[in-house]
Amino acid sequence: MKYISTRGQGQPQSFEQVLLTGLAPDGGLYVPEHLPQLSREQFSAWEGLDYPQLAFEITRLFAGDEIASDDLREIIESAYANFAHPDIAPLVELSAGEFVLELFHGPTLAFKDFALQVLGRLLDLVLKKNGRRVVILGATSGDTGSAALEGCRHSDQVDIFILHPYQRVSDVQRKQMTTVPGSNVFNLAIEGDFDDCQRLVKSAFADQSFLPQDRQLVAVNSINWARILMQTVYYFAAALRLGAPKASVSFSVPTGNFGDIYAGYLARLMGLSIDQLVVATNKNDILHRLISNNEYSVTGLTRTCSPSMDILVSSNFERYLFDLFDRNPQQLKSFMHAFGEKPLQLSPSQWQRLRSIFDSASVDDDTTCQVIADVHSRHGVLLDPHTAVGLHSARLCRKTKSVPMVTLATAHPAKFSDAISAAGLPIPDLPNHLQDLYQRSERYEVMPAQLTALTSYIADCL
Repeated sequence: MKYISTRGQGQPQSFEQVLLTGLAPDGGLYVPEHLPQLSREQFSAWEGLDYPQLAFEITRLFAGDEIASDDLREIIESAYANFAHPDIAPLVELSAGEFVLELFHGPTLAFKDFALQVLGRLLDLVLKKNGRRVVILGATSGDTGSAALEGCRHSDQVDIFILHPYQRVSDVQRKQMTTVPGSNVFNLAIEGDFDDCQRLVKSAFADQSFLPQDRQLVAVNSINWARILMQTVYYFAAALRLGAPKASVSFSVPTGNFGDIYAGYLARLMGLSIDQLVVATNKNDILHRLISNNEYSVTGLTRTCSPSMDILVSSNFERYLFDLFDRNPQQLKSFMHAFGEKPLQLSPSQWQRLRSIFDSASVDDDTTCQVIADVHSRHGVLLDPHTAVGLHSARLCRKTKSVPMVTLATAHPAKFSDAISAAGLPIPDLPNHLQDLYQRSERYEVMPAQLTALTSYIADCL
């Protein structure tokens, strides 16, 4: 399988090539030239597979023969061996047809572990095979940073730099990043918001002249195709457990950078019987405004109790727009270049196509905390604020009770003590392997949201 840029320039790339890049040289994002189309016979063959086996079957459709089957199987099995639940991604039923898919049983207690535990091992394999060393650069709104560090820090082939918005992540999220040991690990607190961090990362990828000649940047954000790929697996896993492909399933996804729900969109294109995909947002609702009112414009950032979704510009939305514009890179480039200068609209037919696939809702902090309290009271289940946004959005948007609705539970509630306290509930304990987190020593640098400050710091550290 080959991969092409959404901006239309350059030659198609291999799986290994897109693994070791991020943004395409033309500023676009890589997508497959063609998606595999799955038959009912294929789905039947996957019934009964455990999570690592299913992940192997799906991943090899996209990696082809570039990664040896034995190596790929070993990477996936070792990646999920340290998850705390035997089902890896357990389904919890709250009421008839209403489910929560728990994606927080990995080492850093967030859904990012599903991709980054695999990505770190894939990078190590490819880099050692080619005798190369790279610089990983990523931005996080909270959870990607710790998952990337946990997945990649053991590699002798990388130096890893993670940017987070200064004083805009939870204490647990920050400490999970800044207490990671290692001479190849660097945490940078940027004086700005996540969009500033994301802008710096994209600018650094666009001009890598500050690096030594034998180095290149590698992305661990969801702009990296392997991140998206590994997140498609749990859509298949959940749907198969609920009767797919004979029965349809709907999903509600707490959405910041659009990577997680884009993975569900891909699963749907590949043949998974998904009825609804609900884009669940907090007050930073650019995608909800587009889906509900055909208005695509940037407003001011609002700090919320679900900080991982405090994002104004969803990077992965470009991948979906590429399809919406019938894979016309010129039309996409014109649209993206105008974005930010004025409010944009889709054509009526494009907007209807968008709405035929996605529903959406925006949930404020008060409602989020009410949902946390209510679900705990009624069902004995404690949700983190992002999952509460997803569950409330699912309830607002669900069209029929006959189709199961699955809300993705993207993080452990112990990571967001402020929201749990605001819901009037006691703060849950961290799992055993993080019990001493607050006693660990932190290491991070605070710096302005300036590209020269970032690139000079990286160059000095290499």
